[in-house]
Amino acid sequence: MTPFILPLALLAADILPGKGEPQLTERTKRSGGAVDPEQAKLRFDEADLAIELLPATRALAGVATLRFTARAELRELRIDLDRNLPVGAVAIDGVPLAPGGWSNPDGRLRITLPRPIAAGRAFTARITYGGTPHIAVRAPWDDGVVWSTAAKGETWFATTAQGYGCDLFWPCLDFPTAEPSVVTLRITVPVGLKAPSNGRLLGVDRLADGRTRWNWRVSNPNTYGVALNVGPYEELSAPYRSRYGNAVPLHFWHLPARAAQARGLFAEFAPTLDFFEAVIGPYPFADEKLGVVETPHLGMEHQTINAYGNEYKKATEGFDWLFHHELSHEWFANQLTAADWDDFWLHEGFATYMQPLYGRWREGEARYAAMMDLQRPRILNDAPIVSGQVRTSEEVYEPSKGGPGSDIYFKASWMLHTLRNLIGDKAFFEATRRLVYGRPDPKPGNFRPRFGTTREFEGYVRDATGRDLGWFFDMYLRQAKLPELVQRREGGRLLLEWRVPGAGPFPMPVEVQVGDRLERVAMTAGRGSLAVPEGAHIVIDPHARILRRSAAVEAMRGRP
Repeated sequence: MTPFILPLALLAADILPGKGEPQLTERTKRSGGAVDPEQAKLRFDEADLAIELLPATRALAGVATLRFTARAELRELRIDLDRNLPVGAVAIDGVPLAPGGWSNPDGRLRITLPRPIAAGRAFTARITYGGTPHIAVRAPWDDGVVWSTAAKGETWFATTAQGYGCDLFWPCLDFPTAEPSVVTLRITVPVGLKAPSNGRLLGVDRLADGRTRWNWRVSNPNTYGVALNVGPYEELSAPYRSRYGNAVPLHFWHLPARAAQARGLFAEFAPTLDFFEAVIGPYPFADEKLGVVETPHLGMEHQTINAYGNEYKKATEGFDWLFHHELSHEWFANQLTAADWDDFWLHEGFATYMQPLYGRWREGEARYAAMMDLQRPRILNDAPIVSGQVRTSEEVYEPSKGGPGSDIYFKASWMLHTLRNLIGDKAFFEATRRLVYGRPDPKPGNFRPRFGTTREFEGYVRDATGRDLGWFFDMYLRQAKLPELVQRREGGRLLLEWRVPGAGPFPMPVEVQVGDRLERVAMTAGRGSLAVPEGAHIVIDPHARILRRSAAVEAMRGRP
């Protein structure tokens, strides 16, 4: 790798940057949203990233060789890259550009091409860059790099980029559908450190001065899922034979001081993987690996190298929720990727719902109900989960920006719980499987990572049930507030009525327990009634199958 000469100001250890430094531009903080028309002209074919970690100055030095195909004629190449990583050289198809041939005033690198590139033509851009990457304040809730130390003072480093995007440490196209077909990473680290990353390990080069270069290759990664992890790791590994008959390599890189705890977590890998393969379908990246790495932040779904920082905490449900949640993202984020951040719930809602389903798989309905009940008070109902607009990651994740915030986790999970109880397991998992794989019969080798949308999932539910459930999705995804079930007794009848925001149709059937008898009220046109004996004890929705307004939850939260 061509060395990148760092500014002298970065070489003094007494002025190392701290959390939140260096500052980011508003452009760099935006991941996704409306696509730049010039970037829309690009198909991202391949990225080769040679990156060296320089702990003494908290810096990175990199050379990115990016291969694109022009969808339309190009005169300027626009690449997202944090301006805190200044560019020292650019070459197009091997021809160096003069220093004035590029600029990056705000986090979008603009390269003036030496000549127009015709539609359909492939070309490469080689970008030499380096500097001080932004240090996260509270990763992974904000993004950047994390510098920490292991037990003996060794460097322990990680990246996280879901909110602000890939351009925090490598030149990329920072919107969801801009996944490159292949990324090769060549990560150079100091003596005694290891660099587990995405995909398959191609080999480790030992340099003359004792440094090592770790070479990895991953197919179709989420751009925010490309990750650097560096530390004095030890590795646990084992082969796994899946229920589909193929082999999946299992790997866990952990800190040496936590070897015993790591072995305990590693024992969860195989049974958790079997659950997902039984309920959803084949592990999507078996030809690469199922990888996990211990990180100095809580966690993130970095494709085939999920970040784990839950401190090996034990829980009453008997499994590690963080490990399970990030692994679920291999299906719901990495195999299936939301085509726009407005559909962020496809990642987080499904991943959150998989945990009660795993509790059910392990221990039955009582565990499932207990885990769903823990999620219910965390629902906010302040903004619709889906807006119907093109949005950035932060515009969805942050309530302060008008987004639904944590409702993409917990409300979406309860919506899926309600849907499964409405349409049944067969139709629910058939629609989910088609959403994830694009086909009803996934087998190792017959599918590729894909992009999906909320509307597409609605269509798969319609196909699986033969029913148009637009009223259901409109209520739970496109309205902020929940439906309210109003009840009253009149004579010998129980009268039920749904009151819904937006005054749309909501024919959600309701179970009613009358004494020892369980009745189902159809609620056609949002209303229904049931004959009940005088003085009979009744319980509405006794199994909590429906997400609806709860006065008790509102009182607990101190607001309607």
